[in-house]
Amino acid sequence: MTPPLEARAKGRPRLARFVFAVALCLITFVSAGLGIWQVQRRSWKLALIARVEARIHAAPVAAPGPAEWPAIDADNAEYRRVALQGRYLDAPETQTMAVTERGPGFWVLAPFRDDAGFTVLVNRGFVSEERRGPEERRKVAGEQARVVGLLRLTEPGGGFLRANDPTGGRWYSRDVAAIASAPELGVVAPYFVDADAASEPGPLPQGGMTQVGFRNTHLIYALTWFCLALMSAGAGIFLLRGKADEETSAS
Repeated sequence: MTPPLEARAKGRPRLARFVFAVALCLITFVSAGLGIWQVQRRSWKLALIARVEARIHAAPVAAPGPAEWPAIDADNAEYRRVALQGRYLDAPETQTMAVTERGPGFWVLAPFRDDAGFTVLVNRGFVSEERRGPEERRKVAGEQARVVGLLRLTEPGGGFLRANDPTGGRWYSRDVAAIASAPELGVVAPYFVDADAASEPGPLPQGGMTQVGFRNTHLIYALTWFCLALMSAGAGIFLLRGKADEETSAS
């Protein structure tokens, strides 16, 4: 038997209210979950910042040799303050694109042979577009030196929407493996070292310009998600109270 039109008309708002209530419930739980996740991410980010701050101000330790390379990762090595003792190789330097507080320019990477028997790419520092010529910077090929700086992990591939072009000599990231494959350098460390200002007195390139900064907006995101959860929960409570009032009035 087909329900009367009046009964079907009354059922439609109830169905819509039910669907809306389910949607609000899902939004509440998902938003709350994302808020909790952002709180966890914030704790992780604060621990990372504290760890990096401790590393960059610590006394330098010997740069890790081949035996340690397989275990190197961001958690245990990135931004560690290390020291190299040896000489710069008589090999071509590589310039990679850089954006710094001094504006755009290039990082100058040079191969360095440590006395322990392995080669490391050293980021000597920054040069501007106008002063990137070899005559502008101090010559270091064959020079005995002690280099102190921060250990940095390789940056494979290239920059944002731009791939490295080794053949054309256009580098958008400090891709250690790709850079090291050009000259005959032998075994090269899977990391590079950002030389500090004392190791690269300049005037060019300008050393000690490592940009250490971590974006930490997790608290804002967490508050946003929690507010959305509270708003959807409040809307759900309002909807349920309205339904209860309607049923009371009808009875």
